[in-house]
Amino acid sequence: MLLLETLSANPTFLVGFVFVVGLLVGSFLNVVIFRFPKMLEQNWKAEAREVLELPEEPTDTVTLSRPASTCPHCGHAIRWYENVPVLSWLWLRGKCSACGKGISFRYPAIELTSAILAAICAIHFGYGPWLAVTLLATWMLVAMAMIDFDTTLLPDNLTLPLMWLALFAALIGISPLSVEQAVTGAMAGYLSLWSVYWLFKLVTGKEGMGYGDFKLLAALGALLGWKMLPLVLLLSSVVGAVVGISLITTGAIKRQQGIPFGPYLATAGWISLLWGDTIVTAYLGLFKF
Repeated sequence: MLLLETLSANPTFLVGFVFVVGLLVGSFLNVVIFRFPKMLEQNWKAEAREVLELPEEPTDTVTLSRPASTCPHCGHAIRWYENVPVLSWLWLRGKCSACGKGISFRYPAIELTSAILAAICAIHFGYGPWLAVTLLATWMLVAMAMIDFDTTLLPDNLTLPLMWLALFAALIGISPLSVEQAVTGAMAGYLSLWSVYWLFKLVTGKEGMGYGDFKLLAALGALLGWKMLPLVLLLSSVVGAVVGISLITTGAIKRQQGIPFGPYLATAGWISLLWGDTIVTAYLGLFKF
């Protein structure tokens, strides 16, 4: 209780505490981002073999806790003091202590991103139950964005819990939205991209996006309300177009290669969560004479 009282009474301590927690969560998110797709593939294969009545395939089961973290180059078991968020990477100078091979900067980058975004939420929303909801939503969006970036998959295990979190927050009065607004937002989010998907498929015969995008926008609709969805779609489309054109121009991807839309939806959703009302008000103010 003393910790909660201190967090409530001292905004600076709150931001610092949330930042540190964000670093720890970011370290866990690195595990989720790397292992979750492997776990899904593992489950899909097991289900397929069961349906086809094939014998079980002996494999090492991957979970979020097993096997222990190791160096991808030499298999060196990562000690606890080599797994301290950001600090261990700096102390090791970005190299494995056993083989000296480089450790990707992506790991501390995700940890820092998780911490910085969490601290911004603490500054913006202040102490309270809604801050807890926004922190969970922020970390889930980071995980979904990176998984989709790596694999072009948006797992139901992440999109649907985010939607239920938003709906539950509305149900118990934590969310600024009513239950009706949250449910309407979820419906509008899903149906809007679902309609675009089928229209594009009918016109071109191709699939322009995945069902995971529908579910992510449904979750954002439940979190933000339907009125914020046009802003989310506009921001995500603009950023996606700029990044996509840049990647094609530089030759990083081919013109016909698919680009995951989830990272842009997640980014736009997070921006709208914090500053959506301000952006919309400023935009509408341009048309007042």
